[in-house]
Amino acid sequence: MTSVNTGLNPYANYGSAYARAAAIAAPSLANALTANESASSSSSAATNLTLSDAARAQLAASGDTKSIATVIADTRTALDGLYTAATVKGPYDASGKLTVDLASLDRRALFAVSTNNGGGFTADEQKAASAELTSRLNTALAPAAGTTRLTGTFAGLYKAAADYLDAAGPEEKATALWAAQRDAVAKGVQATTQTPDKAPSGIANDPVAAFLAQPEDAQPVKSIGDVAKAVRAALDAQAKAAKDSGKGELVYDAARKTGQMADLSAIDNRSLSAMSLNQDGLFSKEESFAAKQTLDARNRASILDALQASQKSGDPSQLSLGILNVYSGMSAEERTASNWTPAFRDNAVAAYKSTNNILSMLKG
Repeated sequence: MTSVNTGLNPYANYGSAYARAAAIAAPSLANALTANESASSSSSAATNLTLSDAARAQLAASGDTKSIATVIADTRTALDGLYTAATVKGPYDASGKLTVDLASLDRRALFAVSTNNGGGFTADEQKAASAELTSRLNTALAPAAGTTRLTGTFAGLYKAAADYLDAAGPEEKATALWAAQRDAVAKGVQATTQTPDKAPSGIANDPVAAFLAQPEDAQPVKSIGDVAKAVRAALDAQAKAAKDSGKGELVYDAARKTGQMADLSAIDNRSLSAMSLNQDGLFSKEESFAAKQTLDARNRASILDALQASQKSGDPSQLSLGILNVYSGMSAEERTASNWTPAFRDNAVAAYKSTNNILSMLKG
């Protein structure tokens, strides 16, 4: 058999993790060649969802064994705490601008608020929670949508939608809306498996079609300057807590013998990139370096996840596809901080298409 050389190695020049990923993926390709919604409610009336036996089993299997009553009580406390910290009385100000960030609430909590489960949430809280759930769906689909634009294939986008819906809590899964959307996505998965380069149409309740119908800039994006200020405040709060508890200063080097190690685990990647780039000079060299190290570690983990998915599926193109999903999910600042250039993206696209072409030839 004639060997095929695309002349592309999109991973070798982007750090040792990328090089290792390419090296490990090569045997998989060789083997292939030789072997052949969110739910929302503006009503203030109480809504109580009764779980089916299947939903209860799903709850137990998920490891989240909190009762819905506990979820509701904890969420009420969390919301009130957010208002107190922001010195506001509700989620919106007089102009309709959101006053608090609901990112700290998990999906079950948000769904409980959006449906006013238990009757203890205001109409504004229901509206804000519904908007956050919609934002999370969009965030879950955005990377795969970006990859779809790069590769022209839709299968990954419907898989992302299926994964998002499957991660719902039992209360959400007990609704007719969830069932309708999951059925629609299953039809989309089937259609794109048969014809990957064609977007399915005419499927009722299809959340992917609704997502694709939105303008690309429909979601407002916070400026990187505002992101930097927010993470600066979060780090300052950590430093104050460390000092107040007698643990000393906040440190960023694990080798330090004294002080409280900063916790960057809850800081999102765009905030880490703001710290790393430090465009407004808000962070020390130690803070910026720690942010870059954390960001790089997360990117390596994402690449290794893509590699494992490729090996598990027996489809070597999944490595390039996974890397493209990571790239598409990054903000411009994250790409700059991580040195993920357009050339890197283009090489990954070429590698994906080349591998798919080879596999197509083998299938006859």
